[in-house]
Amino acid sequence: MPMLTNFYAIQDLSRHNTKDDCWILVDGKSQNVQKLFVNFKSVPIDLSVKVYDVTQYLDDHPGGDDVILAATGKDATEEFEDAGHSKSARELMEQYCIGEFDPISTKQRYSEKLMQLTKQYWTVPVTVVGISVVAGFLYLRKK
Repeated sequence: MPMLTNFYAIQDLSRHNTKDDCWILVDGKSQNVQKLFVNFKSVPIDLSVKVYDVTQYLDDHPGGDDVILAATGKDATEEFEDAGHSKSARELMEQYCIGEFDPISTKQRYSEKLMQLTKQYWTVPVTVVGISVVAGFLYLRKK
């Protein structure tokens, strides 16, 4: 039976960036995630970009909690890879996995914001044209 996975957008991840609530994103291919944020058409080849809640692990981390806190609330792949973690550390990480990164919701939120801005910019010209038509009609009616 397939296991259900929670999906998180980058906005969700960025809200969990404190010692009391610490999430990181690690996928082993940081450049793919960075491309995704720059160009919404780019999709990582490896879609298993995982999100981890490492709040409970902060005190136990051999490098100290400051190392993790510096990378929290964002893509921590580069920092994770640079530290040269062992196979056992990678296996330990899996117990803190809470879901996967969802690049599609990021794209949808961007599209929604773009649509809202487009609607906003149409209201001003339509209002100006409407007022001009009414003013012109009233002006011609007085003559």
